[in-house]
Amino acid sequence: MSKRKITGSAVALVTPFKQDLSVDKEALRRLVQFHIAAGTDIVIPCGTTGESPTLTAGEQTEIIEIVREEAGNKILVAAGAGTNATDNAVALAKNAEKAGAQALLSVAPYYNKPSQEGFYQHYSHIAAAVSIPIIVYNVPGRTGSNMTAQTILRLANDFENIAAVKEASDNMSQIIELLALRPQSFSVLTGEDPLILPFMALGGDGVISVAANQVPGEIKQLVTLMREGNLEEARTINNRLRRLFSLNFIESNPVPVKYSLSLMGMIEEIYRLPLVALQEENKEQVKEELRSLGLVN
Repeated sequence: MSKRKITGSAVALVTPFKQDLSVDKEALRRLVQFHIAAGTDIVIPCGTTGESPTLTAGEQTEIIEIVREEAGNKILVAAGAGTNATDNAVALAKNAEKAGAQALLSVAPYYNKPSQEGFYQHYSHIAAAVSIPIIVYNVPGRTGSNMTAQTILRLANDFENIAAVKEASDNMSQIIELLALRPQSFSVLTGEDPLILPFMALGGDGVISVAANQVPGEIKQLVTLMREGNLEEARTINNRLRRLFSLNFIESNPVPVKYSLSLMGMIEEIYRLPLVALQEENKEQVKEELRSLGLVN
């Protein structure tokens, strides 16, 4: 397994679609080049922001292959490959590795609400099935249950290729415990853009960001400034982006960010059901904020 530590600014990449709902391959390539130019450290296709619940296994393969080909060795590709049935999650993980993913983002099982031992067994099966690094994704707001710090640390200590956690619990005491007790090689990333500054001030390793779809250079700069201890300049960027962070969740992610990217000329504004377009009043708020940031005219 690669010993490269999973750190820095990672983008939870959207999946662009055409009018016929097929994957827009040209737009996908443009997005990867956009992130290479901006200095993004990690690109994560096929995650929740990439509308993974609506992607087939074949589409997952195709998207990862395209992203990996376009990325070359310029940016790390960590593909989303998770679901709530362990056997299916193992199959997705194997599929992503075969397609060229250099790491995996695997969401905690959702809806069926496993015990802590169930979480442990789920990830132990995935870790045994692949050789590339795994990022555990703890997001109680979407899954309905929380992986405790003790369970995450147990996995980090027991499996060499469980290399990081995307921690999106908003539980600061849990985050502090993870940062204090983790193995040296294990990364702790926030999944919440509004928490980048305080999270990294506590010693966090970076972010898996939604806003990096729109402002990848500024998210990378914010992470870099916090690493360097330059709190004053980091606060300036954080304050500038504060409203964007909020508006990206004015309706379900990734609807606002895909609308933004359509205004920026990057993709078409196409979603797969059950996601639908933003309400008109919310479109106006997003458009106004993009104008204030200089992202659209």
